[in-house]
Amino acid sequence: MDAKNVNRTSLKRLSNYKNVLYKLKALGFVKVFSDNLGDAIGVSAAQVRSDLSKFGITSGNKKGGYSIDELLDNVKETLGKDEIQKVIVVGCGKMGNAIMNYSGFPVEGMRIVAGFDTNPTMVSSNERIPIYCLDEMERIVSEEKVRVAIMTVPESAAAQVFDLVQRAGIKGVLNFAPLQLRSTETCLVNNINIALELESMFYMVKYSLTRPLS
Repeated sequence: MDAKNVNRTSLKRLSNYKNVLYKLKALGFVKVFSDNLGDAIGVSAAQVRSDLSKFGITSGNKKGGYSIDELLDNVKETLGKDEIQKVIVVGCGKMGNAIMNYSGFPVEGMRIVAGFDTNPTMVSSNERIPIYCLDEMERIVSEEKVRVAIMTVPESAAAQVFDLVQRAGIKGVLNFAPLQLRSTETCLVNNINIALELESMFYMVKYSLTRPLS
């Protein structure tokens, strides 16, 4: 797979293909065609084949279709779902706590193994998901072999916490802090700005009232 040619939109489609494959398998299907996958998520069969090729998934062909089991295994491996993906949450306030208690992660093969916070009243290693002080991060990341962190810290602390996260060995950060962080040579960052997402949604809703969205 050429990472330079992969974008988040392609990754989202691949995740959608995975969900469709699970549903088809549950219904007893053993084969699927690219037009089936395309129709299910609203893209062309050519786009499906292009996406699978982009990720190096070539099991199957246009005429014979794909084995659902084989294709599902390949997609899961590509998405890192062939093993449990461990995650930490840094910042265990209301948003961080909500993320830690989200029940959908285990279904998707993800597990939050620990939280971290500067507030000593939140620190407790006896909870279902233990919460530690920040100076324990490097040890936990190393012991649990964690590569991804979710940051839900205040804007004023984001840059400093990001430095700590990198030093702990984290390779990818999903950042909910209002401060936009930049990816480094050793750590990828995906910034999630809820205010901007809502602003975009307000615009789309307003626009749809005068012109149907395609």
